[in-house]
Amino acid sequence: MRRYLGLKRIFLPWSRRDTTQNESSPLIPKASSAKEDDEERDNVTTESHQVGPDNRQDDSLLGLVVLGLGMWGLISKQSFAQEKIGSIGTDPMLILVSFGFVLTLLCLSGCVGALRENCSLLKLFSATVLALITAQVLAGIVAYSLQDQVGSYLRSGMLAAMVHYQDDLDLRFIADEIQTNLQCCGADNYRDWELNIYYNCSAPGVLACGVPATCCVDPLENGTVWNSQCGLGAQLLDEFSAQSVIFLGGCLGGMSRWIEQHEGLIGTVGIVVLGVQILTLFISTRLLESIQWHKMYM
Repeated sequence: MRRYLGLKRIFLPWSRRDTTQNESSPLIPKASSAKEDDEERDNVTTESHQVGPDNRQDDSLLGLVVLGLGMWGLISKQSFAQEKIGSIGTDPMLILVSFGFVLTLLCLSGCVGALRENCSLLKLFSATVLALITAQVLAGIVAYSLQDQVGSYLRSGMLAAMVHYQDDLDLRFIADEIQTNLQCCGADNYRDWELNIYYNCSAPGVLACGVPATCCVDPLENGTVWNSQCGLGAQLLDEFSAQSVIFLGGCLGGMSRWIEQHEGLIGTVGIVVLGVQILTLFISTRLLESIQWHKMYM
């Protein structure tokens, strides 16, 4: 029997060999493996169409809204008029226009790159998001390390808004919102409004030695009618008499107190925004790798 088994292992010239390929052949890929590769490629294609556009539609809409608001502000203020075109570079609405344009262009590049599986656009999107994340982190570090200088910049900005209070509607709006929400008056105190040529005591108009109505403790008469003259002559009053009419404290101190009271919320919002951007960067790079792998094996 052993001898017979031994002979069976020897292939004689007239013996018929089995030339059919089976699963044990090392050079022939298994059918199940090919099927798994096809399924994986289909999953990659499905993932590339699901992850890309939907996650960027809201951002594109937000960019268009911001861009529209900025353009509406510039047009309504007639900033493109010949006499105002020279100072358009200092218009705060230009910040909204620039930010909206960049955000819209960035999101559109990501959407088009995901829809068309364009690796160049996805690389541009990922690189821009990475640059924004880096800039925000560096800005946070610089702002934290230069707190004294930031305070001086805020003071200079507040004083500039007070000086041009009657001339620039944007600065007037900002100053009014700060004074109303923080219940303050001026940069350091209410007497800072003497820097304004209309509220200076040497001014010839009725606003001389006064302060804006947003400095008043109760600017509404009977709770309904806005009294725009409630701050007239407030600078002539001593602090004891003025405290019942206007807010005595400056807005810089109010800003500092507000930041101290809400530093936890500010930090949480900053971390969430940064986290969303990092997640977006991760999804974009993962999508880019999937598209590259899909093009390589298709």
